[in-house]
Amino acid sequence: YLGFPCGHIFLTCCEEEDGLDQVPLRRKERPMPDATPREAVAMVTRSRTTGTPARQEPLWRTTDWGKRTSMPWLQDGSPLLLLRGGPCSQQCAVVGGRYSCSCFPGYSLMSDRLSCDDVDECVSRVHSCGVGERCVNTVGSHVCERRLSCSAGYQARNGVCEDIDECMVRTHNCTGGLQCKNTDGSFVCSPKHKCLTGFKLDSHGNCIDINECSTLTESCSPGFTCINTVGSYTCQRQVVHCNQGYQSGPDGTRCIDVDECQMGSHRCGTGQICHNLPGSYRCDCQTGYQYDSIRKVCNDVNECWRYPGKLCSQTCENTPGSYQCACMTGFSLAYDGKNCEDLNECDRSPCSQECANIHGSYQCYCRQGFYLKEDGRTCEDIDECAQSIGNMCAFQCVNVPGSYQCACPTQGYAMSANGHTCKDIDECTTGGHNCSEGQSCYNLQGGFRCLSFSCPPAYKKVSDTRCERLPCPESAPAAECQNLPLRITDYQLHFQTNILTPAQIFRIGPSPAYAGDHVSVAVTRGNEEGYFSTRKLNGFTGAVYLQRQVRQAKDFRLDVEMRLLRQGSVTSFVARISVFITSSTL
Repeated sequence: YLGFPCGHIFLTCCEEEDGLDQVPLRRKERPMPDATPREAVAMVTRSRTTGTPARQEPLWRTTDWGKRTSMPWLQDGSPLLLLRGGPCSQQCAVVGGRYSCSCFPGYSLMSDRLSCDDVDECVSRVHSCGVGERCVNTVGSHVCERRLSCSAGYQARNGVCEDIDECMVRTHNCTGGLQCKNTDGSFVCSPKHKCLTGFKLDSHGNCIDINECSTLTESCSPGFTCINTVGSYTCQRQVVHCNQGYQSGPDGTRCIDVDECQMGSHRCGTGQICHNLPGSYRCDCQTGYQYDSIRKVCNDVNECWRYPGKLCSQTCENTPGSYQCACMTGFSLAYDGKNCEDLNECDRSPCSQECANIHGSYQCYCRQGFYLKEDGRTCEDIDECAQSIGNMCAFQCVNVPGSYQCACPTQGYAMSANGHTCKDIDECTTGGHNCSEGQSCYNLQGGFRCLSFSCPPAYKKVSDTRCERLPCPESAPAAECQNLPLRITDYQLHFQTNILTPAQIFRIGPSPAYAGDHVSVAVTRGNEEGYFSTRKLNGFTGAVYLQRQVRQAKDFRLDVEMRLLRQGSVTSFVARISVFITSSTL
């Protein structure tokens, strides 16, 4: 006597118990009102003026359900007694000895003024559901559910679609001998017991034979016939008789042609082609052969003789059954197999340097500074230094592959901008010398000299290149002191070995000169080898000459004395000359 969902829960918990699956579900019938009330209720009066009850009765009463009910009062002081039960289905109020029926919230009084019926808030539109919600009426109230559309086999519950277990709610159609098995959105009926191999259950739960010949796709191999048996089947070979040139097919149901050409069972001779025919074959000559009816053989056709000058652009060569074209040296066969194209031999790099392709051949040539050897392919370097072009270098010619370079001595010279001549490096200017602080650097062709100039005793240094005699002391002999040179001056001269001799290299004389002056010049030191000589040019000028040629580089340190006779007294002067002879060639 349980309604839904209590009845559903009852079946879920107890469906495995014996006999409970047949329990009928019935709604509980609404009780009909009795003729008279089931209980009497004592009347209680209260004085509105005194406020004291007339009888000491309780202001609350207990109904037959064991609940206390508040008792309201009327305006005249008489009580309004509410009853449960009696002639009313829900609430009964007694006023002045008469009663009236009323309903709980969510119910409405029916036309008989006794019974209460549920108010469908969803139909009367007094529900509180919003947009997107569905109103579901309940007994005495209503609920709002989110609008949800579920597929067949599912039901909406708590805002989601849940699978309906048809086996549990017993909405399946599985008959006796079959059991229900729930699946998502549906159910399946499976037999409670299994049949042997080759049998299956029918709708009544009986095992019947399976016809494998109709249910299996390939029950038997080709060439066999399927025969059904009880619980199984057998395959029986088919017998087919074929004519000559045919054979039974793979399925054994028909005859197919025998390809004698593919199987090699034909009798075609050499140079013949086998063509298969239905039930037979035919022998034909291959392309490029001609049938000899007398000898009954196929002979090769010489296409080059039959079509002279028409098949190939250069050379035609006959082959068995065909021909091929060939090309001369320097050409290659084109893609059409007939014409010849010029072969670019330069792609194979036959030359050591440069290659120029020409029609049917090629030509090698060399870059500047090389010459082509007799083999016509190799380039050899030209030694420009061994030829007259090497004379363009001032010092040394160095041959390099394809050209040459001029070189200068490793020290003292640098290559000029023209690349042929060498220019002297002034070590004194560039700082490439090793002279000490007390020495002076003097640059030469291809080198330098470190010079030092100091004054002898009895002289003082008045400049970097001049010393003057100090006054003669009284203690010293006058004649000896007066004979010393009045002045010593330092000079440097530079010449090369190719200077023409005799050559005047230095002149000396008083400054200023006066009439009546007479000078004499002599080399007093450094001319031990006799390379130098002196001459008197006039009364007040003398000269130093390089008398003979110096063959190699050499340094000289000369003291040239000039004696001046002026107004009866003789004064001497010394020129200390450093003469550097350097090589005229590098």
